[in-house]
Amino acid sequence: MNKLKVLSLPYMMWVCLFTVVPLIIVLFFALTTENGELTIMNVSGVGRYFSVIIKSILIAGVVTLASLLVAYPFSYILSQMEFKTGNFILFISLLPMWVNFLLRAYAWVTILEKNGLLNRVLGFFFSWKLDIINTKMAVAIGMVYNYLPFMVLALFSTMRKINIGMIEAAQDLGASGFGVFRKVILPLSMPGVISGVNMVFVPAVSTFIISRMLGGGSNMLIGDLIDMQFLGNIYNPHVGAAISLVLMILILLCMSLMNQFGSEDMEGKLI
Repeated sequence: MNKLKVLSLPYMMWVCLFTVVPLIIVLFFALTTENGELTIMNVSGVGRYFSVIIKSILIAGVVTLASLLVAYPFSYILSQMEFKTGNFILFISLLPMWVNFLLRAYAWVTILEKNGLLNRVLGFFFSWKLDIINTKMAVAIGMVYNYLPFMVLALFSTMRKINIGMIEAAQDLGASGFGVFRKVILPLSMPGVISGVNMVFVPAVSTFIISRMLGGGSNMLIGDLIDMQFLGNIYNPHVGAAISLVLMILILLCMSLMNQFGSEDMEGKLI
């Protein structure tokens, strides 16, 4: 036991230095004024940005749902392939994550802009163009592209563990394809769904680079708002910390809500 405690010391030091200490700093700035006096005005003033917060949550929700709808069948197909083949295709699908995040965002600007690759192809074949850049749709597309691998990875790792014998047993007992999915595959894959939703929703709701580059500055999200408070001309770290604190609370609430559909509850429905 003592050896385990010694081995865990580096991890505990890392958590304290890069998690606990930053949280304390954010909390301090959120609840103080420029003179160091305690106040709740910073937190209570976050309400004026309610529309931005709601828009950020809605876009993050749409991005998470779209990522789930795309990643779920893809991950299931991969999980049913031979081990080497499935892992190789998964490796290929995760390759974009090796490229710098900023470069990936720039790539989508090049694709979606008015004279970009997409409109050139559409103009060549159909003689019409789409005005997507600097819209919410462009922001959502950029988010789905960047965060989809997280969903795929979470679902694939869970679906790989599903015992094929349970699926075959359900089929032998007369269950239809949809019945097998609803009674067996979906409940057993719920841990991956929950993990993937958390891994996509959290960065999507707090991002600012994608919304700035693909939204053209006209589609401000809560991440952009926080960035402006710390690095923009406004510069008010106390308000920025208060918004960050509220965002953390909202994320924790959303994650707690998702965890209500935990693996134990869903697997219990199999009985």
